[in-house]
Amino acid sequence: MRGQETLAQRGPARTVGVFESLKRKVQGLETRAQRAVSVFRIQGSKSFKITFDNAGKVQAAKVAKRRQHVAPDFSPGYQGIINTKSRRDDRSQNPEETQANNDKIMAKKSKDETKSDSNRVPVNKTYKLYIGGAFPRTESGRYYSPEVGGVSLGSICLSSRKDLRNAIVAARSAQASWAGRTAYNRSQILYRIAEMLEGRSAQFVAELKTQGLGGSKAKQEVASSIDRLIYYAGWCDKYQQIFSSVNPVASSHFNFSVLEPMGVVFLVASEESPLLGLISAIAPIIAGGNSVVALASESKPLSAITLAEVLHTSDLPGGVVNLLTGNADELVEHAAKHLDLNAVAFDRDNSAQLELIARESAANVKRVRKLCLDWSDSESANPYLIHDYCEVKTTWHPIEKISASGSGY
Repeated sequence: MRGQETLAQRGPARTVGVFESLKRKVQGLETRAQRAVSVFRIQGSKSFKITFDNAGKVQAAKVAKRRQHVAPDFSPGYQGIINTKSRRDDRSQNPEETQANNDKIMAKKSKDETKSDSNRVPVNKTYKLYIGGAFPRTESGRYYSPEVGGVSLGSICLSSRKDLRNAIVAARSAQASWAGRTAYNRSQILYRIAEMLEGRSAQFVAELKTQGLGGSKAKQEVASSIDRLIYYAGWCDKYQQIFSSVNPVASSHFNFSVLEPMGVVFLVASEESPLLGLISAIAPIIAGGNSVVALASESKPLSAITLAEVLHTSDLPGGVVNLLTGNADELVEHAAKHLDLNAVAFDRDNSAQLELIARESAANVKRVRKLCLDWSDSESANPYLIHDYCEVKTTWHPIEKISASGSGY
């Protein structure tokens, strides 16, 4: 008999015999453990599952579908297992013996799972670049493997001069349409990036821990990164009112000044703050309508490429943010000499690289911004960072004078 067959269906004599056996077992347990429940080890191929109430009465009894091994549990309402074929179960089983048998079963199961996992070849993530809304490998085919505590973080693309040029072309193609979007729409997209980052916060915390950050510091960095995106999302449609002006002039003109985005910005991101430093530098750049080519931390690059996956699913147009990984010494000189870049933001403590950028940027009058801020401080986020990547356009509009004697300017 299988399935949900009850004791009554097995015949009156059989039912009475089982219940009498149960009664003796329950009385024995009440004497020892003061509980009206019982747990018995299975020895036969068929068994009954019996549920007792606190008074020791049988609430339910049915044929178990398969052999079950359970640990002793004398809490009220527990479902016990007994065997109806073996007379050995007429006497109470030793709880310690039952527990030892179950420990053996669990140990064997754990050993089998471990053996199965050891035979599996893990699929390691390939960390690619993010250029123009796509994830290409470096055209040079080179890679490097940063280590933390002697453990490799993986194979990271070592960007070349050609990768840099491709990223600048993608950023220039996307900049005009991004600047043409309404400030409200840019605000919505930055908020969406924060939402997606919140949804994958556990992954970012794990990657930051892998890169050497402590648990509490990693959680704080992710939380601050999300808050930083929300902060600049709120400023997208407000900074114009703060920094624009109507200027008094002596002539018959309207004179007013407004901010316009610079264009394409090259960012050398923080080496020590792989996520918060990167987001804190990118957010004000794109909030003002610019596009950006960012060189991520060389020693801690994992967060930057995972951030690219967040950007890719956040309604951000391809090319607005482009992320490269690799050696800054190979790329900063080429970036400073590139004539289609409008500004360079430098967020590292390397005076030699900064001096090189400032010297080579003079060819097309690039704006050079040195950051090097403590991004964990809330005071490091302010609308003046948006202003740093904007140009001020002043417009003169003539006013016609109309009077009884005639009109004129």
